[in-house]
Amino acid sequence: MLYFFQQVLNGLHSGALYALLAFGYVLTNGILHRTNLAYGAVFAFCGHTMILTAAFGYQALWMTLFAAVALGVVAAFLYAALISHVLSRNVFEPLADRSPNAIVVTTLGILLVLSEASRIAADTHDLWLPPMLAVPVIFAQDDSFKATLTLIQLLDCAAVLAAIALAAWAFARSSFGRSWRAVSDDPKAAAMCGVDVRAVFRHAVLFGGFCAALAGVLAGIYYGNISFGTGLTYGLKILFVTAVGGYLSPPRAALGAAAFGMAESLWAGYFPLEWRDAWMYVFLVAMLVLIGAGRDQRKIV
Repeated sequence: MLYFFQQVLNGLHSGALYALLAFGYVLTNGILHRTNLAYGAVFAFCGHTMILTAAFGYQALWMTLFAAVALGVVAAFLYAALISHVLSRNVFEPLADRSPNAIVVTTLGILLVLSEASRIAADTHDLWLPPMLAVPVIFAQDDSFKATLTLIQLLDCAAVLAAIALAAWAFARSSFGRSWRAVSDDPKAAAMCGVDVRAVFRHAVLFGGFCAALAGVLAGIYYGNISFGTGLTYGLKILFVTAVGGYLSPPRAALGAAAFGMAESLWAGYFPLEWRDAWMYVFLVAMLVLIGAGRDQRKIV
């Protein structure tokens, strides 16, 4: 039971990162209604930017480790704002009314550009941050086993929980949340009622980019490294998870993504790790087919 409890604790951390990414992804795609393959790349690019900037601050500017990481965090959010600005104005808005394949192909190209930019900036080397706040916190133990989480894992989970709770509260009570729901349901009707559809969409992309940046920063600090291809892996998982749950509610998407992270952790604890991603993708595709068929039937009725 302690081993099972340990896998549950591990799932809390991975599920928190998935939940934050899913929340931000639905903010954009709830309005766009197009497949956005660049979102995972923004997550990986911001995390990698934080690591590169922290390494530069520590090695070249002779900053302390804490100050170098803080500088990296600022750089990650600035790049997230810049990328979100470019995506909303120069990619999503011009292609929103065209074929869905146009955005799929364009965002795939952006994913490749961001991945290659990270690789070139790092000179194809993996830079690693030193372990930080790796002190284990014991939740349960017996004579032979201890169920623990590190302090950085607890802080990551607390940061994600606070960010999602605050965002969900603001989303439910703010004028932006009401406008987002109106635009997501029918942008033309929302525009006729006086909603600035373009401003709502641009803010949604920006907030989604900040969610991706925060997830990238937390992942980079915990793992110490984010590889160039991480964005594609995380992006595909979030795409499937949010497609299963729908794009109408960011908090519900976050909850479903957290459950997915927990399932991944339990699989890693009891089944071969090399088959984890394959079987989780099969599960998501099966759920998408079954739930999608149910939605289609409800629409027909």
